Amino acid sequence: MTDDEIAEELMRLARARGAGKTFCPSEAARVLSEEWRDLMPRVREVAAGLPLVATQKGVAVDPVEATGPIRLGLAEGET
Repeated sequence: MTDDEIAEELMRLARARGAGKTFCPSEAARVLSEEWRDLMPRVREVAAGLPLVATQKGVAVDPVEATGPIRLGLAEGET
């Protein structure tokens, strides 16, 4: 599993949802690996470098530093 493959899946999900909508990063991990839980730290790291916003209870957070569940969505102006 490469970081590019992770990035591609994250952006596919974000674009499929569209502006103003979010998804759980585990959705990408589940598509990419049966061992999706082990993949979660990498998914969060890759997400941090993409034009995505991570939120927790509606507040922007760093996807790597945040503990607990987060949501990802397209950054403002991204399509």
